[in-house]
Order: sequence, then C-alpha cells, then structure tokens
Amino acid sequence: MSCEDVIEVNLNTAEPRLVIEASLNWIKGTNGNTQVIRLSLTAPYFDDTVPAATGANVTVTDLNNNTFSFIEEGNTGIYKNQSFIPVLNGIYNLTINYNSEVYTATETLMPVAPVEFVEQKNDGGFSGEEIEIKAYYTDPSGIDNYYLFEFLVIDDNTLSLEVYDDEFTDGNQIFAFYSSEDIESGDELLIRNSGLSERGYEFLNILLQQTDDDSGDPFETQPATVRGNCVNQTNPNNYPLGYFRASETDVFTYIVK
Repeated sequence: MSCEDVIEVNLNTAEPRLVIEASLNWIKGTNGNTQVIRLSLTAPYFDDTVPAATGANVTVTDLNNNTFSFIEEGNTGIYKNQSFIPVLNGIYNLTINYNSEVYTATETLMPVAPVEFVEQKNDGGFSGEEIEIKAYYTDPSGIDNYYLFEFLVIDDNTLSLEVYDDEFTDGNQIFAFYSSEDIESGDELLIRNSGLSERGYEFLNILLQQTDDDSGDPFETQPATVRGNCVNQTNPNNYPLGYFRASETDVFTYIVK
C-alpha cells in the first residue's frame, strides 16, 4: 500500500508579454513568396493553452521600398503573406503594432550551404543501440557562416535543433550530427539547414543551452531571460520574447535504413 500527497505549487505570475515567432525561410528551389509569422502571449507554466496575440498589424519592409503586409488568419495569431520577395543578403525590417505598442526588428536574409549527402551508423551512443546520422555540407571559404539544423522525424513529429559555426571548419566539408534510439528503419527524416546571422546564432545557442535535456530544467532557475532582436519602441520595459530571422533554407529528405 502507498499513498500520495497532492502538492499545490504556487508560482509567481507576471503580466503577459508578446512572443514573436518570425522566421522567414526561403527554401531552395521555391520562390519564397509565402511566409508566416506567429504571435502569441506568455502564459502561466501550468496552463494548457498558449494564448494567441490577435488583432496585430504586421509588416515587413525591404530596402527597395517594398512593404509586405502579413494578414491574420481568423483569430489564430498566425499572420501570412503570399507576395514576399526574398533576396540573399537583403536587409528586412519587421514592424508589429500590437495593443497600441510598436515592436521592431531588423535582420539580413542569410544564404546557406546545401546538405550534400547523409551517412548512417546503427550502433552509436553509449548503449551501442542508437542510430547516428551525419548530414554533410561544405562550408564556404573566407566567410563567417552560422547554421541552424533541424532534424524532424515525420513519423512521430519529433524535432531536434542544433546550431553550428565555422570557426574551426571554414572552407571544409563538415557534418551536422543527430542521434536517437527511438528512430528505426523506414522512418522519414527531414533535415533542414538554414543560414543564420551571428546574432541569430548567439540567440539560439544560448536558448538551446538553457533548454537542454541535461540542464535540469524545466524547474531549474535560468540565469537570465534570453532576449532576441525585437524591441518595443513604445515601452522598452515591456520587451517581447522571440526573434526575427531571415534565412535561406535547404531541405534534405532521408529514409532511415
């Protein structure tokens, strides 16, 4: 016999902040015209739903005086534009007007090296039972490059993120690494490689470190809130969370052997 005590955890709450998920991805081989930006609000830890930030006015402008308006789909907090014009190394300015406050950010659309081939090892990990995947790409020489790799297992919709720089691999063929004991032969693995700016890399690198499985989260106290590149011009103290990113993205589909 055993008994259980119900423990009520009283967590501090704060006023909701705007969360900006603005990743403009120009996938190689497409025109890149359709882009999506998602706006939501922070919520208490134990809440089951993430509240949408509805009714915002969202635009992106480029240096050629083009303005791309993002229109909300219903009251979902999902804002879409279908006429975006992507230009490698082009500079884009994001403006969001929400609850009478104006948020802005600027980012450069960064190019990316394509995934060339994939190698698989079936006896990896400490247990010798993990499948290891290496996605090879060639880093351009003489240029500082930063990468975001996304490994999405289609069958169970699990996602793993990794960021890389070329400080020690400039101009060389190198690989991004993914391993899991849960994937198996026949699974479809979607590998997405996106170019990052240096600031985008630093933001994601810190964010991933704070959410790592070995860090003791979710209840471990984080040293600081990770601030992105979005600024509240109206009320700087009411800063948003999230990041505005613009990337060329390469997509490689691999069937696990």
